[in-house]
Amino acid sequence: MVARIQLPKTAARGEVISVRIAIQHPMETGFRFDVNGRAVPKNVINTLTVRYNNAEVFRAEMGSGIAANPLLQFYTVAGASGEFVFEWIDDAGQRGTERAMLEVQPG
Repeated sequence: MVARIQLPKTAARGEVISVRIAIQHPMETGFRFDVNGRAVPKNVINTLTVRYNNAEVFRAEMGSGIAANPLLQFYTVAGASGEFVFEWIDDAGQRGTERAMLEVQPG
């Protein structure tokens, strides 16, 4: 699975920043049928966890109502320079991880 992360490269200490992640995933609901009439198995990303300097700052529990290639956005406060780690898992047990750095300037 491929993901695209958007967050500022730098921010002032204490600044509220926007963090976005788009994950390339088909998000099969389990309600669709293939050309032979067989049900396509349900396979959605069910958990996304985001850590900023090892502290969890965002968690999403998703279900079949989420569209393919989900785009999620949240806000957090820039506290210190460090790494964001994005981890997710789908119904098939496939895991994905992406990382992004944030440099925090004195406010």
